[in-house]
Amino acid sequence: MRHDYTSVKNIYIICGKTDMRKGIDGLATLIQDSFELDPYGDSIFLFSGTSKDRYKCLYFDGDGFAMLYKRLDNGKLQWPKNENEARNLSQQELRWLLEGLAIQQPKAIQPSLQGTF
Repeated sequence: MRHDYTSVKNIYIICGKTDMRKGIDGLATLIQDSFELDPYGDSIFLFSGTSKDRYKCLYFDGDGFAMLYKRLDNGKLQWPKNENEARNLSQQELRWLLEGLAIQQPKAIQPSLQGTF
């Protein structure tokens, strides 16, 4: 079964440092207990530790959890530092983060909150 992760409803980044020794069960418990989010929902959860050169991604695909662990060979992620926050990211913010950029780009054109003309 193939999964299109670009159509996932929510992308959450768990800000601050996460103990990267945690496995699927530990991360799912953290999501539920600390942030009151549903690890079984249509969501991707991202975690990073102290070094900011690696991250874990947790996703429930309907019949089990999938976990991706990536270590960058060159560079570091600009991971938000607020320890007690889980932020919902857009696909664009996720791209910026994984490209080593800050989630908030000061010169990026922001979508208009106004209706169409």
